[in-house]
Amino acid sequence: MTDADPHDILRTDPVMAGLVDTHGPLTVQPADDEFRRLVVSIVNQQLSTASASAIRERLFDHLGDVTPAAILDADTEALRETGLSGTKVEYLRNAARAFEERDLTRAGLADHPDDAVVDELTRIRGVGEWTAEMYLLFVLGREDVLPLGDLAIRRGLEDLYGCDSREEMREVAAAWRPYRSYGTRYVWAHYES
Repeated sequence: MTDADPHDILRTDPVMAGLVDTHGPLTVQPADDEFRRLVVSIVNQQLSTASASAIRERLFDHLGDVTPAAILDADTEALRETGLSGTKVEYLRNAARAFEERDLTRAGLADHPDDAVVDELTRIRGVGEWTAEMYLLFVLGREDVLPLGDLAIRRGLEDLYGCDSREEMREVAAAWRPYRSYGTRYVWAHYES
């Protein structure tokens, strides 16, 4: 990895330079609690931001501590009453079991390249590529993730750059290497504003 300031690299792209000016310095920081952040990503799957936030708040209030044991010990109906579908309850339990069986923490995955982390996580039924990429970005703090499975990223790139395909999106984001995660944060900021 280079010692360059990610924002200096992003500023070589005029569109991204404008986003940096508008939104200020955004960072890529690993989450404090790996499992809790994975739960957030699973809850967020296929939901609007507002719906996911409401369900997440009820779930976290119900659980208290968001741990694999808490998910596995929780009553299924009580989890459903937080707004989770039966499928999401299953996915959360699959993730909890995986966390108990394998070291999916930052330390456990530190030596894994990004594609190996995605492979490891997508072994969990209910964790697809999008969720694995969110884990790379928000849990592991990896700096060069471009999650094109994310609708907001695709829409943001379409709006900002006029991209018509994922290939065009990859080409645009190539200028941000090795800091595509930072570029991703700015595209999200644009999309959400």
